[in-house]
Amino acid sequence: MPKLPNEEPGGLVDRPVVAQAAPGLRFALYREEIDAAIARVIASGRYILGAECQAFEGEFARLLGAPFVIGVNSGADALSLALQSIGVEPGQEVIVPAMTAAATAIAVRRIGAAVRLVDVETGTRGLDPGALEDAISSYTAAVIVVHLHGTPARLPEIRRVASARGVAVVEDCAQAHGATIDGRTVGTLSDAAAFSFYPTKNLGALGDGGAIVLHNQQHAQRARQLRNYGLGTGNVCSLVGMNSRLDEIQAAVLRVLLPHLSAENQQRRMFALRYDQALAPLAARGRLRLPKQDAGGVYHQYAIEVPERDIVRDRLLKLGIQTGVHYSPGLHRHPALGDASTVPCQVTDRLAATLLSLPIQPELMEHQPRIVEALEQVLGEG
Repeated sequence: MPKLPNEEPGGLVDRPVVAQAAPGLRFALYREEIDAAIARVIASGRYILGAECQAFEGEFARLLGAPFVIGVNSGADALSLALQSIGVEPGQEVIVPAMTAAATAIAVRRIGAAVRLVDVETGTRGLDPGALEDAISSYTAAVIVVHLHGTPARLPEIRRVASARGVAVVEDCAQAHGATIDGRTVGTLSDAAAFSFYPTKNLGALGDGGAIVLHNQQHAQRARQLRNYGLGTGNVCSLVGMNSRLDEIQAAVLRVLLPHLSAENQQRRMFALRYDQALAPLAARGRLRLPKQDAGGVYHQYAIEVPERDIVRDRLLKLGIQTGVHYSPGLHRHPALGDASTVPCQVTDRLAATLLSLPIQPELMEHQPRIVEALEQVLGEG
């Protein structure tokens, strides 16, 4: 782990920092299997769209309970290609929650569609069904539902609103590998879904990677063409596609890690439960607000709401606890993506100013008492 620098005079001495995310620790647990998988790919002589990618697509599809999974180069590509595969066209509009990664909106813009940003709701921190209903227009072709931090959004309500207006629903599951709603796995509850395998995700590769989930064979075939330049039968380009293929090494690594996903998600739930219990007194005193408990969540992040977040974050770092700030400001305040003067997103603004992500990776659980102690010290100062 990294060390804090010496501070003079009489300041902090060198000591390990508890990282907010440390994917290298996970890879180290399975290093022998990962090395063997990579060696297998090298020996095969097939490095793109080979047996490893095909096998991973099938294994991930079985875990999700989905008919079609198509491996691609990244989560952002997965979103773009998912939208194109179900028929979203340039000039149409896609609704996106303001509290998410910029990649969600950029994926829409890349295919020539317009982005309409809407606010999120307090509980799940996901898209507000009421805001969705108000935002749908005659140009709206789809809505992207982000399961933020691994907490499922209110998808059943969102689907009812969207279906009544003829709007497709696409799930952004970049942070929700293995999450469930009423026992069904997210990514299988919509017209299409996208997953990211960025290294810090609950299921992360050694580099970028992603996957599209589809339910219609025609849509799946279209996605396979689009990821490979649009080439179809006879190697003829019948669609304008792109180069977005999950490479064999990343697929092989993901096959090593996939069988451990359920157990690691359960460890994250335990990590979160211990936070809930330990931090309840601070929450009762109004010093912080805990994330929503959800039995189907997978806690990609454990993000508390804290007043004076940036001050708290700096003080925690001085005590050797690294935290994360994600999606601040909201997308409606990004000049290239939104216009805060015409898109009021009050809940997003509040969350963007107060959310603080604590370490939640299973390999860091041994440091949880130290993290809680540091929070108690910092939040007890003012």
